[in-house]
Amino acid sequence: MKNIILITAAIALASCGGGNKPEAAKEQATVSETTVILTDAQLKNAALEVGKAQMREIQSVIKVSGKIDVPPQNMVSVSFPLGGYLKSTKLLPGMHINKGDVIAVMEDQQYIQLQQDYLTAKARQEYLEAEYQRQQELNKSKASSDKVYQQAMAEYKSNRILISSLRQKLQLIGINADKLSESNISKSVSVHSPIDGFVSAVDVNIGKYVTPSDVLFELVNPTDIHLALTVYEKDMSKLYIGQKVLAYTNNNPDKKYPCEVILIGKDVSNERAVQVHCHFEAYDKTLVPGMYMNAELELQKENVLAVPEDAVVRYNNKQYIFVASGSKTYEMKEVVTGSTQNGFIAIADAKGIDLTNTNVVLKNAYTLLMKLKNAGEEE
Repeated sequence: MKNIILITAAIALASCGGGNKPEAAKEQATVSETTVILTDAQLKNAALEVGKAQMREIQSVIKVSGKIDVPPQNMVSVSFPLGGYLKSTKLLPGMHINKGDVIAVMEDQQYIQLQQDYLTAKARQEYLEAEYQRQQELNKSKASSDKVYQQAMAEYKSNRILISSLRQKLQLIGINADKLSESNISKSVSVHSPIDGFVSAVDVNIGKYVTPSDVLFELVNPTDIHLALTVYEKDMSKLYIGQKVLAYTNNNPDKKYPCEVILIGKDVSNERAVQVHCHFEAYDKTLVPGMYMNAELELQKENVLAVPEDAVVRYNNKQYIFVASGSKTYEMKEVVTGSTQNGFIAIADAKGIDLTNTNVVLKNAYTLLMKLKNAGEEE
C-alpha cells in the first residue's frame, strides 16, 4: 500500500511541476537536502494532513527470541532394570503413544530364572512354615532343643524375605507375581509406556543386548511444553510473573500463540542475558520441543506522545517525520520511535523537537520523502 502511495504521489507532484502551460512551468517547488517547499498545486495534490502529536495509551513490547522446551518431569528415558535382548519394537521417532502401551518386548534367560526362583521359594515356604510351627510346639514342651527351634525359625523368616525380594524384582520388570504359576513362565517381558506423549528418540535396534544403564527410548509428554526465551540484562527490570507474551514462528509470523511468564531466571549468562520461561495458554500439536520462536513480551500500558504510522518515514535505516516550518514548507527531522498500536506509533525520542507545540505532517509524509529523493537523483 505504501509503495502505491509513493508512486501516486510522485506522479502527482511531477504532473504539477511539468505542465504544458507557461504559468505552470514558472511555479516550481523548492527542494534542499532536508526541506521541501511545495507549490500551491503540489500541495493540493499531495493531500497532506498537518497536526500535532497526541498523548495516547500504547502498550510497549520487548521483542525477543527463544525455543520450545520441556520440563525434566515431562521427559522420560526408558531403560530396562535387568537388561536383556530387544526382541521387538515398532517405535519410530515422532510416533504418538499412550500410557500403558507395549513399546517393546525384551527376552533373556534370566527372566526364566527369576520366575523359577520365586515359584521355588514360594513352594518351599509352606514346608518351612509348617516345620517352624512344629519346632515351636516341641520347644515349648522341651521336646526339642532351642538350637533346632531357632534354626527352623531362621530358615522360615529368611525364605519369607527371599519371596518378598523376588516379588519386587518381578514387579520391577512388569511380571505380576500373584498370577505367576509353573504353567505360565515366560522368557519374554513386555515394556510399557509410562506416559502419554510421543517418541523423541529410539536408541536401540532389534536383537541388541542392553544393560540396565542403557537407554532404549526417549519419550516426551508435550502437554506441559513451555517457551524458554532469552531476555537481555537491560530489559530485566521490565519482567514480572504473569506477564503476557505473544509468540510466533518465522515460517508463520501471523499466527500468534498466547503465553504467560511463569519463571524468570536469576543467573545472568556471559552474553548478559537471562532465561525466561513461559507457559502456552493452549497446547498446539504443531509445536515441538527444540523449535525456535520469536516473541513479544507485553509491558505495562503508558501514556506517550504518538503520531499516526503514516506520519513516520523510513530512509537509510533511520526514521523521520516532517515538521511544518512555514507556509508550504516542510523540514525532515530524525526521530526514534517506540511501539505501534491501533495505527499509532509512539515517539520515544523527538531529538529536541517539542512535538506538543509543533505541527507535523500526519498523513502522506512519504510524498515529501519522494520529492526529496527525486530531487537528489536529478542533481
